[in-house]
Formats: sequence, structure tokens, C-alpha cells
Amino acid sequence: MVLFGADSPRIVNDVMGNLRNHLGTKLGLIPEASYKFLWVTEFPMFEFDEDEKRFKAMHHPFTSPMEVDLDLLEKDPASVRSRAYDMVLNGSEIGGGSMRIYRQDVQQKVFEALGIDREQAEQKFGFLLEALKYGAPPHGGIAFGIDRITAILTGSESIRDVIAFPKTQRATCPLTGAPTPVSPEQLKELGIHIVTRKER
Repeated sequence: MVLFGADSPRIVNDVMGNLRNHLGTKLGLIPEASYKFLWVTEFPMFEFDEDEKRFKAMHHPFTSPMEVDLDLLEKDPASVRSRAYDMVLNGSEIGGGSMRIYRQDVQQKVFEALGIDREQAEQKFGFLLEALKYGAPPHGGIAFGIDRITAILTGSESIRDVIAFPKTQRATCPLTGAPTPVSPEQLKELGIHIVTRKER
């Protein structure tokens, strides 16, 4: 049997990955009580958005590119690899993070690869570019999803089974009732004005 998909690489990878997991479970090919860990590294730095016809950050625009790929930022952004990393357990991502950009010149080149010119970068991230002038140390981080780890350890099919107060599929919270209406005072404090259809 040969399986194939035809679409953008991202969609094909998602579909084939989900199909592999489904068949592995259905055919009993995944051993029970077996924990297999995997580090995923060297993610692409950018992905091309067909709708907007420009590159977007795969992780976030402050992720550091690999040192050996710095020269490609201007020539071939699609080939640049990032210093991002994920930890996977039994096919599920349980943690991820990245090393951050700590050099102003590198951050500026990344912004340019994303279609953010110097003026826009100054308007949106001037504080960061200014801070980087003074020499930030190399730094990074990682965050683990305790709910995902707990779901795997308990054999739950969904993280909803182990989250104390899970959100519904409509993004509402049964505990707090969120989202709730915002008071006029809060809107005024934030400088937000709501325009209704009648006012248009």
C-alpha cells in the first residue's frame, strides 16, 4: 500500500503524521507503557505565507537563527534554520523553546527577512533594538506542558481529561464564565471604543 498527499508541505506533513498515529493505534503497533523521547531541532526559521506572499516566523521573530545560516538571511531565507527545539514523548510535543537573538544586527536582518523595514521595526520594537545595543547575553528557555505529560502518563486520550478547568470547544470557561462583557470603565482605561453596526 502506498499513501500520499498533495498540498503544501505543512498540510501534507500534518495529514500524514495524523494518519500514521491513527494507524499505529488502530493496528496495535504502539507498545503500551513504553516511553520514547525525542528532541526535534533545526526547525526552519521561516515559513512562506501564500496568502500574504511573504515569510513569517515559524516560532517567533526573536528566535535565533543558527550561526552557520546567518549569511542566508538575505540571500535565501527559506533555507535558514532556527535554534528552536521541541521535546516529543510518544509522538506528542511535551515541551518547546528556543535560543533568543541577542545581537541587534541579527535581529534587524530577521525583521527585514519578515518584510519589516527599519522604520516599522523602530516603531514596533524600538525598545528591544535599543536594549540590544548595550549587549544582552546569550539566553533561551523551554516550557513544558504539564497537562500533556499528565495525559500521557495516565493514558488519557485527551488533555481535557486531566486539566482542572478545561475550556470548551467554543473557548468559554465553565468556571469563570469567560468571556464576559467588559465594563465601560475598563474600555476607557484601555483606550478602546466599540463601534456597533448602527454607528457605522
